[in-house]
Amino acid sequence: MRVRVREISIRCLDIFGALIGLLVSAVPVFVIGLLVKKDGGPVFFKQERVGKSGTSFMMWKIRSMIVEAEEIREELVDQSDVEGMFKMKDDPRVTKIGRFIRRHSLDEVPQFWNVLKGEMSLVGPRPALWEEYEKYSEKDKARLAVKPGITGLWQVSGRSDLNFDDMILLDLKYIDQRSLWTNFLILIKTVLLIFPSNKNGAY
Repeated sequence: MRVRVREISIRCLDIFGALIGLLVSAVPVFVIGLLVKKDGGPVFFKQERVGKSGTSFMMWKIRSMIVEAEEIREELVDQSDVEGMFKMKDDPRVTKIGRFIRRHSLDEVPQFWNVLKGEMSLVGPRPALWEEYEKYSEKDKARLAVKPGITGLWQVSGRSDLNFDDMILLDLKYIDQRSLWTNFLILIKTVLLIFPSNKNGAY
């Protein structure tokens, strides 16, 4: 019964937070969309990700890379700065406006739609790519016990400056301590990390 109440309360926070997020970001996203469109190509980017219990869903973002980014990704895999997942501090595919919106996590705004659809939560483990998931150990797969989140304990604890093993440990810690209050605190920390003066490991 307590678990059900917790899940209902977290879902209510997700819906309320996603609606507020979409409303507050509407004007900034419109302006950013115009700048992204100026670079050529679509404003939005969608990518297949792994959801709760290994299900598949399409995650949305504001495009921060060149249109051909996915085609040349394989050429850069060996240059990843984070073992176990593909992350580059100086990814040559990222556009000028893309670096700005990534620094302030504005590229994540469309994921509020994923939250409203019930595919994601405001707070949870980072949504993994299928190629990452295929390399998971049984311990790693435990992070799929809950919905992936727009933000999470990993993101507010160093983000891309942490390695893959650290991410897994933080995800499992979050799942063990998951509650409405924990989610609320992580959301507050996430908002504080968005300020320009804070270098939060976003790239």
